[in-house]
Amino acid sequence: MSNTFMVTAGILAVLLVVGIWLCGIRYIPHNRVGIVEKLWSPKGSLTGGRIIAPDGEAGFQTRLLRGGIQFGFYPWQYRIHAQPLVTVGEGKIGYVYARDGEPLPATQTLGRAVECNRFQDAQTFLTTGGQRGRQREILREGVYAINTALFVVITEEQVYAGPGSDAERAKFNEWQCELAVGDGFAPVVIGAHGESHRGQPPALPAGDAAQVQLVPGDSIGVVSVHDGPPIPSGEIIAPEVNESPNRGSHLYFQDPEAFLALGGHRGKQLQVLTDGTFFINRWFATVEVQPKTLIPIGYVGVVVSYHGTLGDDSTGDQFRYGEQVDPGQRGVWNRALPPGKYALNPYALRVELVPTVNFVLRWISGQSEAHRYDTELASLELITADGYEPMLPLSLVLHIDYQKASSVVQRFGDVKRLISQTLDPILTAYFRDVAQASSMLDLLTKREEIQARATAELGRRFGAYDINCVAVLIGRPESQIAAGSGREDPIERLFDQLRVRRLAEEQKATFAKQEEAAQRLQQLNEANAAAEKQRELTQTRIDIEVAGNRGAAQLAEAESLAKRDIARAEGESRAKQLLGAGEASRIAQIGQAEADVNQQKIAAYGDPRLFALSLLGEQLAHSQQPLVPQQLFALGEGQNGGASGSLLTQLLGLLVGEKAAALKAARPAPTTGGSATKPTA
Repeated sequence: MSNTFMVTAGILAVLLVVGIWLCGIRYIPHNRVGIVEKLWSPKGSLTGGRIIAPDGEAGFQTRLLRGGIQFGFYPWQYRIHAQPLVTVGEGKIGYVYARDGEPLPATQTLGRAVECNRFQDAQTFLTTGGQRGRQREILREGVYAINTALFVVITEEQVYAGPGSDAERAKFNEWQCELAVGDGFAPVVIGAHGESHRGQPPALPAGDAAQVQLVPGDSIGVVSVHDGPPIPSGEIIAPEVNESPNRGSHLYFQDPEAFLALGGHRGKQLQVLTDGTFFINRWFATVEVQPKTLIPIGYVGVVVSYHGTLGDDSTGDQFRYGEQVDPGQRGVWNRALPPGKYALNPYALRVELVPTVNFVLRWISGQSEAHRYDTELASLELITADGYEPMLPLSLVLHIDYQKASSVVQRFGDVKRLISQTLDPILTAYFRDVAQASSMLDLLTKREEIQARATAELGRRFGAYDINCVAVLIGRPESQIAAGSGREDPIERLFDQLRVRRLAEEQKATFAKQEEAAQRLQQLNEANAAAEKQRELTQTRIDIEVAGNRGAAQLAEAESLAKRDIARAEGESRAKQLLGAGEASRIAQIGQAEADVNQQKIAAYGDPRLFALSLLGEQLAHSQQPLVPQQLFALGEGQNGGASGSLLTQLLGLLVGEKAAALKAARPAPTTGGSATKPTA
């Protein structure tokens, strides 16, 4: 029972759907659109190569079904193709291809823009002159109800191609890939918002005439337009479109119709894009990011223009190296650009940097400066007057007047060509002449003199080419004999001789300095010793003064004592003399008195011998010795037979006589106060 009910319900549902379908009722979801394909029509089929029926002919209709229930589309006459709404992402671009419309002329690559509500009104597009093919107008972010049977919309996420063949869809997918490679679905961003989506161009080599750099904020966009009339004959770049409030603006190539209406031409454009974001149809114009022209400090930029009208030569008839023209005309501009950044189109203008500060060129093999002007220069091969073959490295300091920079570029094209074609030959010839007139020793010992002469002479020669020679700097001459060849280097041998000579001179100077230093050291040591002994010297001087004062005091004291002692000694001596004289006088008087007494005694005895015997007897009387010897020796008789007397008798006689003679001799003369009796014989 239940199965029969279910089968019956299913049959009724199918019959209902079939009935609705047969009655021409269709439902379109609200996120989709319905493209109507008319299978047959009383008006017949399309003619003239059309694929969209604007007037009710058989084929795809311009009418578009929106979301909801639609009536009158019977299955035997219509076929409804449900397609998604076209969605363009935020900040992205959608490209449109029209399958139908008027054919494009031979000089046109994109279909012109017509007012058709952003391709949402297919009928208006076809009836107001819309053209088939890729369209100039683009779609910005948003959701669009577009008849994809007529318009194919290519976005970054999806290709909205509607009903069509697989081969056709493959072609549209290929276009999508091409646009994606060029980042065509994103707007062109130049400068301040970051690097352009088209990427960076290759960096220029260091030292190139156009020394520029690409960093965010320092780029421009060079536009190449692919639609419109070609540029005039004889021109290489399309002139800038003259815009005005009355004529309107093409908004930096974002409005192709306005650009062409203002007289724009296809090809590379003189006008460039500067900082900003630009929604440009890449089918209409492509943008190439180039760096801004940077003229650094110390340089000026001489502009060579490939675009503009022919101008009058401003150099006069005497200048035979080409013409100079005013800015904006074709040729070498007579006014150079000062340092700064410029949004110049590199395809229309070329800027040659000319240094206005002193710069160095090195004629040294294997070396070059950062400006790279001297990469092809090498050390000079010379032959001296005495047969040496040195290689002379040298450097040149040059300066170019900024007011003559245009003349330099006009003469030579650029600074590098000036160096290779003029300065190098002149410099090489000059130093070869100098070497042939000089010996090798002169090159070594008279370098300063040669440098001064070379600076003056080369300055005079370079002045004819608007170049100032600031200085010529000569390096150490080197031999052309390769190291390790086994051959003796004559220049090195000469250097050894000079080194020995110089060493001898330095030794002489060193010895003189050492001698002077020794003398100074001696003086210093003496000064240090004097300083160290200064206290002792001071104390010694003080001691000397003290000793001198003490000696003077002692001398004075000694003199005083000496005088006192002398006086005392003289007094004592005088006293002694007086005492001696008194004592002598007393003794003399006593002796005289005794002598007088003895004289009187002798006189009384009559014979001195008797007086002596008397004295002897007195002495013997008081003697402690025995008077009578215990043994007596008797003397014999004399030779004459007579008796000579005893020995004692003879001794006594001699003593008495001698004493008497002595007394007589010692007796003083008689004084006036008294008299003495002369002894008798």
